[in-house]
Amino acid sequence: MIELAWIYWDPKPELFTLPGVNWPILWYGIFFALGFALGFPLFVSILLRYFLNRPGYAGSDIASLKKKALHLTDQLTIYIVLGTVIGARLGHFLFYENPSDYFSNPMQIFYVWNGGLASHGGVIGIILAVMLFSYRIRKSGDDLTWIRILDFLSVPAALGASFIRLGNFFNQEILGTPTNLPWAIVFGHPADRSLPIPRHPVQLYECLFYLAVFFLLWMLSYRNSFLLARGKMVGILLILVFGFRFCIEFIKTEQSHLLSLSSSLTMGQYLSIPLILAGIFFYFWKK
Repeated sequence: MIELAWIYWDPKPELFTLPGVNWPILWYGIFFALGFALGFPLFVSILLRYFLNRPGYAGSDIASLKKKALHLTDQLTIYIVLGTVIGARLGHFLFYENPSDYFSNPMQIFYVWNGGLASHGGVIGIILAVMLFSYRIRKSGDDLTWIRILDFLSVPAALGASFIRLGNFFNQEILGTPTNLPWAIVFGHPADRSLPIPRHPVQLYECLFYLAVFFLLWMLSYRNSFLLARGKMVGILLILVFGFRFCIEFIKTEQSHLLSLSSSLTMGQYLSIPLILAGIFFYFWKK
């Protein structure tokens, strides 16, 4: 009767298993990798447009500028991957689990196949990684400050966030609160081992919203008033994404074990507030 009343969702977490080594390829990992794979050419195209529209590059050879954009993106990708994984895993242990579990075995920070990636920690990790990268290339003369790089990253980041939430949906994790709405989802095997009851598909709500933010930022990146500015695009990203995250937490189950049941806000809401304020600061950044 449950299956007739609402949408029943119970996929296997793995897409397939590699023969010989018996290594499962998870849906979550596929979507996570897809975000980086599609984000790479997106960032290259934005960086190339920045070079072509920046004063001083008029009349430059497009092929050489594209080669330069590819080279910089290759280098930056290593920083971003490490910053995302380390920041998101640390954030998971520090904000949502018992930190002592991590310090007892620090190597588990790399066990991404076990799940547990906190978006707030990932954002902090990316910002620190970009600051290190910009310091390394500070003498290039391209005016690629860390805030400008974050502007360009905001476009693929919104797309990547959408894919990650789709991965959460396949993993049956980050669940919504119970509801009787006709589009409610009954997860057959929730990751938190809760009862299979109809819930808000908050993962899909976030997925679609972040996808809309991606298209907005992608269109704005074609305007020089945003492309050549500093802080506007990353400011919009932080305000919209974490503003929405703050609101949608009201129909999410609490993920953190560190807050008491009497807390009026969730851990996700507490962590979203400083990032929303950071977005406002970046958007109005003049120097």
